Order: sequence, then C-alpha cells, then structure tokens
Amino acid sequence: MKLLSRSEEIVLLCVWKLQEDAYGVTIRKLVSEATGHEWSIGAIYAPLHRLEKKGYVRTKQGEPVAERGGRSKVFYKLSEKGKKSLLEIKKVHETVWVGIPSLEINGNR
Repeated sequence: MKLLSRSEEIVLLCVWKLQEDAYGVTIRKLVSEATGHEWSIGAIYAPLHRLEKKGYVRTKQGEPVAERGGRSKVFYKLSEKGKKSLLEIKKVHETVWVGIPSLEINGNR
C-alpha cells in the first residue's frame, strides 16, 4: 500500500466532498476552511498534479466563461483508484487511533 502525503489526503478528501464543483478555487477555499490556514494556490495545485499523475484524480475542462476572460475551469474528479486510496488511508487512521490514550492540551497528558 502506498500512503498519501498529508496534503494529498486533504486535497483528495476535498475533491470528493466538492464532487461536481471541485476546481482550484473551491478546493483551496475548502482546504483553507478545514485546516484553519490559508493555502496558496500553488499549495493546492502541486498535490493535485501529483494525484493526477498517480491516477487518483481525473480532470475535465469546463466551458469557457466570460468572467474568466474566456478561459475554462479545470474540474477534478476522483478515480476509482483515488477512492480506494482514501478508504485505505481511513482504515490506517482508524487502526492507529484505536487504543490511544486521551489527548489533553492543558492536562497531565
């Protein structure tokens, strides 16, 4: 099993959550909201390009829009391989977290 990097995992989860609305700007917005940190557009596209190269996401060109100067959006969609990878990483997280003592920030642990 080849594990995803943390940024790949977060981006892939956001692509899945956004479904048909998954393109650079919406992915960046959701990732930033989820993590509480502002991600640069490059920090989104670098893992997206790796995920596409690995076969975890596919791209589709949208229709050109006037608001974008006639440019079209690139939409991202999970492939079956991407879905399988997310299920694998979820299983790893669940397995590792089982039996972990309670974490407290201002407590004794």
